[in-house]
Amino acid sequence: MKNEFSVTKDRRDFLKTSAILTGGALLSGIPLAGAYASGSDTIKIALIGCGGRGTGAAFQALSTKYNIQLVAMADAFSDKIDTCYKALVGKYGAEKVNVPNDKKFVGFDGYKQAIALADVVLLATPPGFRPAHFAEAVKQNKQIFMEKPVATDSPGIRSVLATAEEAKRKKLNVVVGLQRHYQKNYRELMDRVHQGEIGDVIAGQVYWNSGGVWVNPRKPNETEMEYQMRNWYYFNWLCGDHIVEQHVHNIDVANWAKNKYPVSAYGAGGRFLRTGKDYGEIYDNHSVEFVYDDGSVISSQCRHFTGGGNRVDETFQGTKGKVYFDSNNRGKIWDHKGNVLVDYYGKNDANPYQTEHDELFAAISANEYKFADAENAAKSTMTAIMGRYATYSGDVIKWDDALNSQIDLMPERLAWDALPKVLPDASGNYPYAIPGVTKVI
Repeated sequence: MKNEFSVTKDRRDFLKTSAILTGGALLSGIPLAGAYASGSDTIKIALIGCGGRGTGAAFQALSTKYNIQLVAMADAFSDKIDTCYKALVGKYGAEKVNVPNDKKFVGFDGYKQAIALADVVLLATPPGFRPAHFAEAVKQNKQIFMEKPVATDSPGIRSVLATAEEAKRKKLNVVVGLQRHYQKNYRELMDRVHQGEIGDVIAGQVYWNSGGVWVNPRKPNETEMEYQMRNWYYFNWLCGDHIVEQHVHNIDVANWAKNKYPVSAYGAGGRFLRTGKDYGEIYDNHSVEFVYDDGSVISSQCRHFTGGGNRVDETFQGTKGKVYFDSNNRGKIWDHKGNVLVDYYGKNDANPYQTEHDELFAAISANEYKFADAENAAKSTMTAIMGRYATYSGDVIKWDDALNSQIDLMPERLAWDALPKVLPDASGNYPYAIPGVTKVI
């Protein structure tokens, strides 16, 4: 059955989305409708999610040249707020970080109160919460920066796609932290790809192979909900597995290069080295082939274990040549004879994490509607989720089937005494997907 949010197959439709993503050309100059219309030159922001990435996003917002004031903070954990606040006020002072204790909201529902106090919200919690937080921000008519990925399951993606349409209707700027769209070497080389410099993209390879991330040991008297929240990276309802949480960046670049989204995925993965109870339910490796409607295939790899060579980049082959992208401000284009046509190294290029905020707040300050990143972010996140479905099941997974999946990973209730849907056995080990057995759609 076709879903109203089925994969975009029309190149022109994708190019419209891509133009919005890479500078807002199609929306530039449209008057802003929404929160920042008070006449004051102070843009009030609220930070939802005060961990490392949220703290970084707040630093970047406050580092823009505009008159930004942080007025509210929300997180499930008070210690996260305290650590983040200390870092921010130490850098910017109490005038720019004007968040008294009664504007620091702790718990699962505090985001609603924090959002109400701001013109712009920064959404940086673990991604499982993103659909609800995004919906609330749009409901309250706020301008938005939100981190990637934007959901961890298909119901969440459908929610984000619906909210994205509402944000467009309300002319609310939405920038998403797929920062390669705001990175100069990616923008310049991708423009050349779209202008036909390597011909039609017929194949590609995208990678996020690295050593993995942190683990927080279980504490005495810690509830299961708190343990999973403190170790959110290892539970799919919060993280989506690292193919979704990290590798979405590279998968998104594949969709950008192709100007469309894949129609199916087929792959394999498992738990090879990171097999202990500390690693929850996620895999430590995924390899997926994403197939597009023209028959082209993008191969995807991501893994989390040490001892192997790390690689985080993207390369694509076309009918006239090939292109290579590197997040360290490098890139190349070759023809089929091996001649280098472009050798890009932007040694002093701007930090794309900062550029995201510079461009968002420039639009808001100018009272312009320029950014509508959420639809592409949702569809690239869905691509990564479809890849997870493929590796977890061992089956060929089709886009519409994946998007229509009714499997909801979120707990029935969010509270410290509530139980997530995935629980450890008597030995403390969590169940994980078994290809050929696990059902994902």
